[in-house]
Amino acid sequence: MNKDSETLSKELAALAAKPESEIDFSDLPPTTEQDWHDAVRGQFYRPLKQQLTVRIDVDVLEWLKSEGKGYQGRLNAILRTAMLAKVRHR
Repeated sequence: MNKDSETLSKELAALAAKPESEIDFSDLPPTTEQDWHDAVRGQFYRPLKQQLTVRIDVDVLEWLKSEGKGYQGRLNAILRTAMLAKVRHR
C-alpha cells in the first residue's frame, strides 16, 4: 500500500468510527422520494470472477451459444437466479 492509500485508509477508518451525530451534513441537501425514483441498487457492483473448468451437456452449451454473444454471462445469470431462489426459500 502506498503512502496515499494508507492516509486515505486511515481517514476513512476515522470517519467510519465517528458517530453520525458528529458528522456535519449542512452542505448536503436533503433528498426526496423523487431523487431516488430511478435509482438502481447494485448497478456498479462487479463480483469477483474465478476461472474454472466445468463440464456442461453439449445441448445446453449449444442452446446458450445460440442466443448470441455472452453465453458465459447468461450461464452465470441462470446460476445466480437459481442460487438466489434457493437462498430465499431457506
